Amino acid sequence: MGKLKKSRNRNTYNYNVNKKKLKIKLKKKDNPHIECDQIRKAWDDQKTTKQNLADMGLLVGKKGILPIKTKKNMEEEEQQSMDSNVPSKPYVIKALEEEASQRGSKKLTCSRDMIEYVQHMVREHNENYKAMARDEKNYYQDTPKQIKRKVELYKRCYPKEYDAFIASLQTQKST
Repeated sequence: MGKLKKSRNRNTYNYNVNKKKLKIKLKKKDNPHIECDQIRKAWDDQKTTKQNLADMGLLVGKKGILPIKTKKNMEEEEQQSMDSNVPSKPYVIKALEEEASQRGSKKLTCSRDMIEYVQHMVREHNENYKAMARDEKNYYQDTPKQIKRKVELYKRCYPKEYDAFIASLQTQKST
């Protein structure tokens, strides 16, 4: 009988694998990318995740936050926790709070194709959505409600452009 394939190929070198790329890939898995800028800047690679977050004044997770305490040890633990809960990097929390307090602006956008589609429909049929649904340019066979939603989205995304477009349509009709 012949040897098993596993035992035959055990000590061979794989020339098809780039060891340098493999090492970089494994290193990236060990140190994942941190999305939050404030935490990434304050992160110390020499410390564990729990130590880093404790230094910043953040919590690791829900488990172990609220231990069951007895009445005897409650006062002693409160004094110890007051001393140990002082973060060494309080600027991280301040930066996170400041960022959270800023109001984010929603950027609604429409694709150029949809803008042209809506302008064509409004130019041809004004506010008649049933006629728009029967138009030959309605390639995706949108229903009148779907077309209405697209027109309203265009109005919300670009109100000034929509008003200028309507004004230009009215000047064309009056001439």
